[in-house]
Amino acid sequence: MQISRRAFTNTLAAGAAQKPGTVYDVAVIGAGVFGAWTAYFLRRRGQSVALVDAYGPANSRASSGGESRIIRMGYGSDEIYTQWSLRSLSLWREFFRQRAEVLFHRTGVLWFGHANHAQSRESRRVLRKFAIPFETLDERELARRYPQIQVQPGMIAVLEPDSGALMARRCVQALAEEAVRAGCAYIPAAVSGPAGKGRLDSVRTLHHDAIRAGLFVFACGPWLGKVFPDLLGSRIFPTRQEVFFFGVPPGDARFAPPAMPVWIDFSDPRGPYGFPDLENRGFKLAFDIHGPRFDPDTGSRLVNAKGSAAARSFLAGRFPALTEAPLVESRVCQYENTSSGDFLIDRHPDFSNVWLVCGGSGHGFKHGPALGEYVTARLLDGDPVERRFSLATKERVQHRSVY
Repeated sequence: MQISRRAFTNTLAAGAAQKPGTVYDVAVIGAGVFGAWTAYFLRRRGQSVALVDAYGPANSRASSGGESRIIRMGYGSDEIYTQWSLRSLSLWREFFRQRAEVLFHRTGVLWFGHANHAQSRESRRVLRKFAIPFETLDERELARRYPQIQVQPGMIAVLEPDSGALMARRCVQALAEEAVRAGCAYIPAAVSGPAGKGRLDSVRTLHHDAIRAGLFVFACGPWLGKVFPDLLGSRIFPTRQEVFFFGVPPGDARFAPPAMPVWIDFSDPRGPYGFPDLENRGFKLAFDIHGPRFDPDTGSRLVNAKGSAAARSFLAGRFPALTEAPLVESRVCQYENTSSGDFLIDRHPDFSNVWLVCGGSGHGFKHGPALGEYVTARLLDGDPVERRFSLATKERVQHRSVY
């Protein structure tokens, strides 16, 4: 089943009516992947939920609004993210079966680099520990199996056959639609940051309407620093990230599944990664290195000549058959980084019933289901917060440690 724009819009509109005087159990501010999954799980636990977003689920400004996102299990020695990815993949696939939609492409994920690369070595150890299937390919096997990749001497690769690509924009739209169908109210509104301290009774929209709730979850992505400028303005780092789609040669199946998996190149310090030609949109390429600071409301969404040249140069060296490939699409999105790359999931220090959920840091999309479960358990069951997700660990200088 494909989500039609009309059906999606009509479903959200049906959930947008807020009766005067309504007090929700929980108001979730932000309908990206973190907010949508949180609202979805809260509703499944019987909570009355308002899901609020300024521009709409999976809008073009949102970090969750891109065409595709990687889901992989390899995270070096960071076992918590391997476990969350494993849990999330199961939940994503369960959700897609319920929807009878193809929103996950099991392309496999191939990450390659030099034989002494610590991230690869630790990832293999953790994958073995959790019995996650993978293959290790030496230089000769990598070149034999993927001749379209220019292999460097001494390179090795790891293939996760069960991992792949999530169709991000449509995933978030489907989640929001299901949350509304299950009884969540969807409110299209921008919310101003609350003032004071103690217990928050309501938040105000920019049109001065009040949204009342017992608990509030601010899952605003790159906007969270704007909503809470004194607390988070210098602890959330939105960065400009350019993404390129190149047209593959006509009739050439080498750059589409199953011949081509999702891939990550750990041999290059810029962190190149990409996707095969999914659903005929082109061969996707981007760099994981953080760009300059970016305003998600007003920043230019046009890629620049320097970025395009870097992408084309990398493409020529690693995928020679695409040297002359035309650029068929490009976009500028953003990461919302924390100082370490760990998520921020914690109670607001000044409001007893306000939670902060943010910091996808370029790798968060895949974890949406596990994160939604985690946040729901904190709100409803009082489970403790993992220290590395706490506000206390978020610094004002970046020292990235999660890849």
